[in-house]
Amino acid sequence: MRFAAFLAAPLFAFAAHGAYDPLAAPASVAAPQDFVFHDARRDRDVPVRVFLPAERTPQSVVLFSHGLGGSREGNAFMGEHWAARGYVAVFVQHPGSDTSVWSDVPKEKRYAEMKRAASVKNLRLRTGDIAFVLDELARRDGDRGSPLAGRMDLSRIGMSGHSFGAITTQAVSGEQLPMGLAKADPRIKAAIAFSPSGPRMGDAKRAFGSVSIPWMLMTGTEDNAPIGAIDSAKRLEVFPALPSGGKYELVLDRAEHSAFTDRALPGDKEARNPNHHRAILALSTAFWDAYLKGDPAARSWLDGDEPRSVLESKDRWQRK
Repeated sequence: MRFAAFLAAPLFAFAAHGAYDPLAAPASVAAPQDFVFHDARRDRDVPVRVFLPAERTPQSVVLFSHGLGGSREGNAFMGEHWAARGYVAVFVQHPGSDTSVWSDVPKEKRYAEMKRAASVKNLRLRTGDIAFVLDELARRDGDRGSPLAGRMDLSRIGMSGHSFGAITTQAVSGEQLPMGLAKADPRIKAAIAFSPSGPRMGDAKRAFGSVSIPWMLMTGTEDNAPIGAIDSAKRLEVFPALPSGGKYELVLDRAEHSAFTDRALPGDKEARNPNHHRAILALSTAFWDAYLKGDPAARSWLDGDEPRSVLESKDRWQRK
């Protein structure tokens, strides 16, 4: 598989730091399965891609929400690794802020269309998608005719996303948004925001000060996005505003917005650093293991000195 080939050489170099190794994984994972879930209440189709672990017994579930203009096909390196580690990884596609925004649009008009799609309306649709997908997973878990039947432990759900997907993640896992835009879904027990965003308006402490579940934030020193004018400084507003207890932040040196995706994006200036994906996979996996599976070895690894073993000298790592 792609992630195994990418990581094969350095994988077990980290095992020397102890028995727990968040990068160790089986050599292969079954091909992902694609579904289209129909939300009759909203008359909306929500495509999903599901990476299933080898274990047939119920396993923890992790959702991923793509960035603006993305799809369920992106970030496969995460889905493959998380599934290999024993998670049901569900990658949600959001119509209206997915590839349909730009795929049939002339190049000179794409920026304007992307900017238009980064809207409050689409954020509402996205948060609704997450609530609906969780409902639908529960239904299919109990449907003996479904390939997902009996595969999910829905008492252990993690939420994650990149860019607009990080905003979606924040909205459904504890950020206080104006006008009652979204509420924390109690089914979500932990969350990771890749390229998080500070509040568009108001005080960061008010927005994030009541987040009650574990959060991990990942960004980069060059993590800037032209749409929405969100720069690396705006992303760094989130962590200081969070209350203590199960909160983590990684800032990758020289990492651009695309570092958290499969490939470079138009306008990138930095060469892609292969170690960024290793760090992302190691820390995200340890976080899920610690807070979804309740693995004490993972928690010890995450809260000890071991994370530095997968980071480079100028990468910044902190917890509280």
